[in-house]
Amino acid sequence: MTRTVIIGSRGSVLALRQSNTVAQQLAQTYPQFTFEIQVIKTKGDLVLDQPLADIGDKGLFVKELQHALLDGQVHMAVHSLKDLPTDPAPGLTLAAVSEREDVRDALIARAGSSLEELRPGASLGTSSRRRAAQLRHFRADLSIQDLRGNLDTRLRKLSEGQYDAVVVAAAGVRRLGLEAQITQYLPVEMCLPAPGQGALAVEAREDDLETAEMLTAIDDPSAHRATGAERALLARLQGGCQIPIGAYARERDGRLVLDGMVASISGDRLVRSRIEGPAEDWDALGNRLAERLLEMGAGEILREIWTPVRD
Repeated sequence: MTRTVIIGSRGSVLALRQSNTVAQQLAQTYPQFTFEIQVIKTKGDLVLDQPLADIGDKGLFVKELQHALLDGQVHMAVHSLKDLPTDPAPGLTLAAVSEREDVRDALIARAGSSLEELRPGASLGTSSRRRAAQLRHFRADLSIQDLRGNLDTRLRKLSEGQYDAVVVAAAGVRRLGLEAQITQYLPVEMCLPAPGQGALAVEAREDDLETAEMLTAIDDPSAHRATGAERALLARLQGGCQIPIGAYARERDGRLVLDGMVASISGDRLVRSRIEGPAEDWDALGNRLAERLLEMGAGEILREIWTPVRD
């Protein structure tokens, strides 16, 4: 490998912070290399006038990074793991999953109100159907509105008074050092996070064994297994940004506890369950919980959501 390692990254403040964190971690183990960030714009960054679910295709925030990786423009690409589709990209490998930040969603309210304290009809912004469905299930009286843009843009729209509150991933807020703005961390019992939320994914080319080996230095095996179970559930349910699906796995004494959820868009129907088993069986656990959710009524919910999408 050359002495300079190029890391592909989106150009938002948060994405650059995440990619620089990866670079700093690698530099501690490999001081003989220089790590540089190359910014690559993705479709999700460019199309800002439509809700994410309406744009339609998967990989909105990763495809261009993956193309740059396959073309040899960069040696590795850093993603928020929740943005990475579960379908493997031919020629690429998920070489590292970082130690997880806080997995929860966070409420930031202009008046400092908790979710329970928001007035009926209060406007609450989110870009996620998963969050919106669970919030509607908990507070059907709120006005849930679409909110696009990078994290700094979302916070600016809140401060300008376009929304009474917003719900975003706590991990991003914390990585930017803005946790003082968080009004309330939403408990996972109320709002189950997206599969992979709070973790960073680093992809490399399958044939680039040197880079893949380098990335083992920052891989967290426990996070890799836990997020793998969440993504196995997501893959079995054929989920994407159109579908309100949540999952959260964590290891306890060599065993994996996995929660999963599927909700209707309106939030009036929500099925949720939990499974536990040996951590090394993470893939099977994800698939088994998905099957259980389908039997509990998730299959009907998914068919109703997918029918207009596929038509």
